[in-house]
Amino acid sequence: MSYTTHADLGGREGFGRVIPEPEGELWHAAWEPKALALTLAMGATGSWNIDASRSARETLRDYASLSYYQIWLAALAKLMVERGLVTEQEMAEARVQIEPKPLARVLRAADVPAVLARGSATERPATTAARFAVGDLVRTRTGRVDHHTRLPSYAAGRIGTVERVHGTHVFADTNAQGLGERPQWLYAVRFDGRELWGDEAQPGLSVSIDAWDDYLEPA
Repeated sequence: MSYTTHADLGGREGFGRVIPEPEGELWHAAWEPKALALTLAMGATGSWNIDASRSARETLRDYASLSYYQIWLAALAKLMVERGLVTEQEMAEARVQIEPKPLARVLRAADVPAVLARGSATERPATTAARFAVGDLVRTRTGRVDHHTRLPSYAAGRIGTVERVHGTHVFADTNAQGLGERPQWLYAVRFDGRELWGDEAQPGLSVSIDAWDDYLEPA
């Protein structure tokens, strides 16, 4: 079965105007902070990684019809079912029916502020020299990718300029598939708006994305 992402929406038309929300408006319903708490608590157990959770979200068939935190909850349920932590029937009946599986870690309430403040570092020690330097022209890869990727389709096959070298970081593409971290050099690449969208681009517009080595080749 081919991989289909429903979240790669950048540069596409037909979704209406983007309407910014007021700064500081975090929630739209009382259940939303609970959805965030559940997602963080389960993520902290080590049952999956952040890239696997992104993959679960973007492959939801009803992604386009769900709100932000509805997507989080649906993906959380999907991940838990796939890993045998809960069954569809248990969720439907809201009661435990099988012996819970042991978890590698548990996030205690008292530890939440420290854990959130610490975050989860993705940088790893470099074992090779960087292929590109600031100022280099690079072209992004093209072609269908049958797995999670952080390269947006609107930037595929486009020429940009390396504007920053971030170091070596966990490669999201393999990490999402459970194939290991496989760290690679990560670069900030800036694209002129006309390179991405032609003459329709607003004058002076540029877009920067973070791209791993596997996404790039010399232009």
